[in-house]
Amino acid sequence: MDEMLSQEEINALLQGLDDTSGSSEGSEYHLNDAEKDAIGEISNISMGTAATTLFSLVNQKVVITTPTVSVSNWKDLSKDFVKPCVAIQIVYKEGLEGTNLLMLHEDDVKIIADLMMGGEGIVTDSPLSDLHLSAISEAMNQMIGSAATSMSSMFAKKIDINPPSSNIVDFNVEESEEFAEFLNKEFLKVSFKMQIGDLVDSEMMQLYPMEFAKDIYENFMACQEVAAAEEEVEEEIPEEKPVEPTPNKQMSNQRMQMPNQMSGYSNMYNQSSENQFRNIDVQQAQFQDFDINAVMQQKENIDLIMDVPLEVTVELGRTSKPIKEILEFAPGTIIELKKLAGEPIDVLVNGKNVAKGEVVVIDENFGIRITDIIKNNHQSIIN
Repeated sequence: MDEMLSQEEINALLQGLDDTSGSSEGSEYHLNDAEKDAIGEISNISMGTAATTLFSLVNQKVVITTPTVSVSNWKDLSKDFVKPCVAIQIVYKEGLEGTNLLMLHEDDVKIIADLMMGGEGIVTDSPLSDLHLSAISEAMNQMIGSAATSMSSMFAKKIDINPPSSNIVDFNVEESEEFAEFLNKEFLKVSFKMQIGDLVDSEMMQLYPMEFAKDIYENFMACQEVAAAEEEVEEEIPEEKPVEPTPNKQMSNQRMQMPNQMSGYSNMYNQSSENQFRNIDVQQAQFQDFDINAVMQQKENIDLIMDVPLEVTVELGRTSKPIKEILEFAPGTIIELKKLAGEPIDVLVNGKNVAKGEVVVIDENFGIRITDIIKNNHQSIIN
């Protein structure tokens, strides 16, 4: 009787068997806490940039909080999303090889799409249409594109994505391989809390295949090791400044290197020069009087225009369109500018390009941080 197992021990054994069978069907990759923290930090920085991009699209304050990283599966994920949602599939084509999913609630997609088309973010009972999916795909294309730019800085190489595609997901069904095969195994879930003004306060998630998450971590750590090695090399090699000889020492070296025959020619040249200079008529130089009052008057004239207002324009970019396309403009139309993402923004004063900078967000207003001054145009602005 002493060898009989209690009910609690039997349950523990059965639970262990379930875990073993689940792990055999799941992913062969496993992430430790350090790897999860690194993925969370990468996602945090990337989505912070994406929030700024979304703010410019919906004209509402966007807040994306620090993410929570965990390992999940399709069954557990379906408990959090009891109604249909939208999955935006993102495929990396340069720098990284892999795919991940961005999950949004159905109502959030409707609000973002309505705001992008100039609406007030009203949610209707009508089902999601192709227009909603097209709008959210374009929003995610710009958001993840800016996030990829941030990742390029972190990974020290260019990272680019294909245009995202959107699918409506019903978590009430058990099949998930229609749009993402990796959801049939364990995957990495990065959860964010997203707020858009007073309209949206919900959860947004990024889902990574375990092997792709592992690849992101390894690329990130390799870049960090290279940066640390370069810093160590710079600290070990001190800067050597060349020692410049003094004028007296230079003259001494030149005299020591001069042959004895050259000294004779030098004496002959000095004697002939003295004979020539004796016959030159030397007169004292005459200079025009320096009018200090004119300089003071010029400074006073500049002070008179210091309060004159000038028109300062920040130009994001330009493009040209035929009249036919311009007449087709409507709320929600997206115009592609001839300027790449991440390029400096031009600052013009009275139509003259005087500086370059980068766009920043101060509270709820746009601003520009000056990064470069074009000095050649200052005089033309005053004139």
